[in-house]
Amino acid sequence: MATTDIADKRKPVPRGIASTGPALFSYGFRPFFLLAGIWAVAAMGLWIAALSGAAEVGGSYGAPAWHAHEMLFGYSSAALAGFLLTAAPNWTGRLPVSGWPLVGLVLVWIAGRLALLLPDELGIGPSITIDAAFLPLLLAICAREIIVGRKWKDLKVLAGLSALAIANIVFHLMVARGGDVAVANRLAVGAYVMLISIIGGRVVPSFTRNWLAKRHAISLPAPYAHFDTATLLTGVVALVLWVLLPGTPLTGAACALAGSLHAVRLARWQGWQTGAEALVLVLHVGYAFVPLGFLITGMAQFGWIEPVAALHVFTAGGIGVMTLAIMSRATRGHTGLELAASPTTGISYLLVLTAALSRPLTAILPELTQELLALSGICWMAGFGLYVLEYVPALTRRRRDRA
Repeated sequence: MATTDIADKRKPVPRGIASTGPALFSYGFRPFFLLAGIWAVAAMGLWIAALSGAAEVGGSYGAPAWHAHEMLFGYSSAALAGFLLTAAPNWTGRLPVSGWPLVGLVLVWIAGRLALLLPDELGIGPSITIDAAFLPLLLAICAREIIVGRKWKDLKVLAGLSALAIANIVFHLMVARGGDVAVANRLAVGAYVMLISIIGGRVVPSFTRNWLAKRHAISLPAPYAHFDTATLLTGVVALVLWVLLPGTPLTGAACALAGSLHAVRLARWQGWQTGAEALVLVLHVGYAFVPLGFLITGMAQFGWIEPVAALHVFTAGGIGVMTLAIMSRATRGHTGLELAASPTTGISYLLVLTAALSRPLTAILPELTQELLALSGICWMAGFGLYVLEYVPALTRRRRDRA
């Protein structure tokens, strides 16, 4: 057993398997990070146009439901796919998905976006079927890699993916039957929060430790311990209560406890020492929206703040900032670029952070709701637009893939 483990650790991780054809399809992060950036801009632009009456999107779904769906299951699922299809080979030592299989998965994601733009034209049933196919396919690919690679500790990632796939189906069924999509939204957001907690618990302290060690820092991030396990389990309980029993004191208390524990967990990672490098600091900033989201969501259960505003702390903040942080870091690391934030990357972080902070402020400053919504949307589009403009050459032409 020990010998096998040592051999697995020494086995080189394959990179860029598709050596012919477009570089874009040589590794999962390339097409999906690019599509995530493009769709983050396009979907937000269409939402703003719908709010102003300049465009109609989503057909019988309605623009608000379409916006929620495309942020949770459109943009975010592409960013998640790009990460998982790149991280899984690191975890298992197996070959990454590339070439034609990757092209097929990308086409399924694109088909989902097109189907839901005008679902009534194709028909609600076919549109649902097309969109609902992507997450189960991604789940099957990741399950194959984790199970064949015998990385049993990563099964919890499959649990998060399964919850997302179920949430997407529930979302569609609620729309088709005229029901409330709120429970599906909460389930999806809860799944993303847990994935950020699990994956962030790996990458944030790991990247921070590497960066601080190179600078001979004395205090390094605390290693994973029983405290982290307790924090994750508390978070799961709080999120389950939030999904199933919203608006109750029990849920509010559980969210407050989870937020406090996650805040302590983040503090143990020594983020205050990383101010000199935005590429590392932004990981801590993104993760900070997890404890903040729990705390504000807890307040919402007692009626102290608007639930939708609290929800956007998790979505625009936790999901938005953290996905941009991972996308930019992984793009630079896997294409041979210097592992340091460029001025353009730093500006993109500030723009998306502004979007994440301004959207929930509508609960505190309702008289400025329209202005804050416009500011948030514009900053979101500008931030992800900068990511696309800066990294298109790296994602589509550079072939030097490395960790």
